[in-house]
Amino acid sequence: MDEKRNITKAAGIMSVATFISRVLGYVKDMILAVYFGATGLSDTFFVAFRIPNLLRELFAEGSMSSAFIPVLTEYQTKNGKDEAKRLARITFTFIMIFVGLICLIGIIFAPSIVTAIAPGFLSMPEKFSLTVLLTRIMFPFLLFISLAALIMGALNSRRIFFIPALAPAMLNVSIIVTVISLASKMEQPIIAVAIGVALGGFVQFAFQIPSFLKNGYSMRPEYDLRHPGLKKMSILMLPATMGMAVAQINIFISTILASYLAAGSITYLYYSMRLIQFPIGIFGVAMGMAVLPTLSEHAVKGDYDKLRDDFSFALRLLFFITIPAMAGLIALREPIVNILFQRGKFDYAATAGTADALLFYSLGIWAIVGVRIVTASFYSMQDTKTPIKVAVIAVITNIVLSLMLMKPLKHNGLALATALASTVNFILLFYFLRKKLERLGARRIIKSFLKIAFASVAMGAAGWFLLHGELWKESGRSMEKAGYLSGVIILCSAIYFFMSYLLKSEEMEYIVGLVRKKIR
Repeated sequence: MDEKRNITKAAGIMSVATFISRVLGYVKDMILAVYFGATGLSDTFFVAFRIPNLLRELFAEGSMSSAFIPVLTEYQTKNGKDEAKRLARITFTFIMIFVGLICLIGIIFAPSIVTAIAPGFLSMPEKFSLTVLLTRIMFPFLLFISLAALIMGALNSRRIFFIPALAPAMLNVSIIVTVISLASKMEQPIIAVAIGVALGGFVQFAFQIPSFLKNGYSMRPEYDLRHPGLKKMSILMLPATMGMAVAQINIFISTILASYLAAGSITYLYYSMRLIQFPIGIFGVAMGMAVLPTLSEHAVKGDYDKLRDDFSFALRLLFFITIPAMAGLIALREPIVNILFQRGKFDYAATAGTADALLFYSLGIWAIVGVRIVTASFYSMQDTKTPIKVAVIAVITNIVLSLMLMKPLKHNGLALATALASTVNFILLFYFLRKKLERLGARRIIKSFLKIAFASVAMGAAGWFLLHGELWKESGRSMEKAGYLSGVIILCSAIYFFMSYLLKSEEMEYIVGLVRKKIR
């Protein structure tokens, strides 16, 4: 029970910090929508940002969390804190050298990279050149974000979650300040956003340094690059780069294909993906990061009964929170996009295009967050090979479905393909984890899932009935709309919890029990 409380507390702390970051992210997105709308100019930034963002998933946050935390936990448990600190210094040095070289190569070969990710831009020389420039400006972001991920992993292994989870907010603050300060003064205003991204990566890294040093870690270079811990991490990181970043790779593929569609398609996909990242980031990523140190400790000690139990608990609790969020995004998609983005150059046509993509992307939220917990279980046992095998199948599925669906459904087909590929990814990973651990309590998880889905559908239907109408096609009246939407969301939340209570949801009873204990 103590471990469950620890996981819930850690996930809650990370969720609050991530919520702050996401809110600032939406403020940033609203500012970008006002300045650039859904135009060819905004497409250049979003394509350029896809490249360092994908590499961040591959070499920073994804692989670092999946390889660094289990190995560091193992060294702390078996060899003591001093050896773990030394391993952190060696890893810091390795990142400076390895990722620094990747950034240099990326800057030099930016034209080739842009050609690969957005071949449709080759027929538009000015658009292509601007995208190359933006890519070069943003590549140092990768180095800073990799160092930030290292610090985050080190702090998470010590059960310190709030500061690392809040750090991404610094990226959004930097972009907001840079755009407002510089955009109007530049010949190409979109360059201000790229500068903000590069600066934001540095600030995100620097923000965590005081906590890192306070906990006894050091950034002093140590060049023992043959250290067995670093070697083990490198072996784990290689397949983890694909396994952890399958969702980003699917988005990357969608970007390539969307470059052949009508202007604005890439932007519709970007903004809709940003919206589903809200529940994924606040709950899915938070729970995945919160549960990884605990699962890693169980795996190091060989206590697989506790590992199974905590995995099942984390997955069920995550579904309890994210599936209603998924239903809410589907039911209230147009009002949400209207309030957040429909102003300035972002008109109703852009709202409709983004809301349609949001519908199809949202269908995969439950699977995307579920993958976070299942992969965390594999990584805790230092198995990164299984997730990459499944990731390859998921990526192939996404490519095939994208090519099949993009013609009849346009950009919506690409969003639907991503959702379906994520579902395939989760189902296969769950199957192989069950095979590895022999049992996972699948019946209990499925029973919980069905109760949650029923309550979520009832909630979503009520929300759609209350909010659909002509009001959400108009621009303006933001305060009135925000009040109306907030009231409906509160009512829908009450409906969901009431339905969960009637269905005797185990997760609902657990949360109520925690609240009662806190009140006492």
